[in-house]
Amino acid sequence: MSTAIPEGFERLKRGGPYMAGLGDLYLREDEERIVIAIRVAERHTNMRGIAHGGMLASLADTALGIGLTLSCEARHSFVTVSLTTDYLEAARPGDWLEAHVQVDRIGGRVAFAGCRLRVGEKAVLRAAGVFAVMAPLTPAQLAAGY
Repeated sequence: MSTAIPEGFERLKRGGPYMAGLGDLYLREDEERIVIAIRVAERHTNMRGIAHGGMLASLADTALGIGLTLSCEARHSFVTVSLTTDYLEAARPGDWLEAHVQVDRIGGRVAFAGCRLRVGEKAVLRAAGVFAVMAPLTPAQLAAGY
């Protein structure tokens, strides 16, 4: 099982205590897209040996929130109002799982974004979310990894 981190990704110290329990997250950001990634591990699997659907949904939800925050000049934070997921394929231990985020709109009270979780070119999950726009995180919260 490969443990190498693909070029262009940097360790992301965000996501709060829950996501920290799932493992290290990585970020690649360019002009076109924000990508949040994780290496699927045995601890992420269900009884069938594939990534648990709850883990995939957690990654999608977190990636959408981080993507919105990074896209917002005021660096607001966002709280999930609605998250829709469609499971398309399985992810397995050792897979480099990427969440490709697309921010659709950030308004004064709500924001809309979607993402696809992918392993290489294989789409694993698609998600769409609606988020409440919250006040920016404090420096102390950011330092703590929220």
